[in-house]
Amino acid sequence: MAEVQAVKSLDTVKLISHLLDRHYGQQMADIWNVGLNLALRITDLLSIRFSDIQAERLLLKEGKTGKLANIKLNQKTIEIIHRIRVEHPTHFYLFQSYRNQRAGNVPPAPLSRRYVSRAFALIGEDVGIDLGTHSMRKTRGYHLYKSTKDIARVMKMLRHSSEGVTLRYIGITQEDIDKDFVELEI
Repeated sequence: MAEVQAVKSLDTVKLISHLLDRHYGQQMADIWNVGLNLALRITDLLSIRFSDIQAERLLLKEGKTGKLANIKLNQKTIEIIHRIRVEHPTHFYLFQSYRNQRAGNVPPAPLSRRYVSRAFALIGEDVGIDLGTHSMRKTRGYHLYKSTKDIARVMKMLRHSSEGVTLRYIGITQEDIDKDFVELEI
């Protein structure tokens, strides 16, 4: 299995959202768009309950690390969450599986990581990128780094403990660093 990539072109980020909506529906496009804005691991993203959202903040204990993610929501994310709440007022999870609505006494559950992963991989083939569920998190980190050049800030956002891990994770290569040296003349 190939390592998934950050999406480095903002036009491609928008194209992926459009293709997910067209081929898999609004819910899958919402996962992509919210995932880009929250930079959470997919299991944490899919486990978000409406009760985890307090005013304009998301308070969530991360499954992998046990760390508290206390994230201020941006306007785009707030609008998506509000629309989902209005369209599905009885849902427990932000990205709840619709299958459970049909089953009588089955408790609500979020979409499966596997389903989302498959959809992303197929869209990735269409756009020529090794796309996966981690691509949302990597893309957010990559674009924050490109706009600020502040690796410590990216590390904090991703809740990483090593600069090297963060640079490798977001796909910053020696070629990118060389380009930065050439483009910035003082």
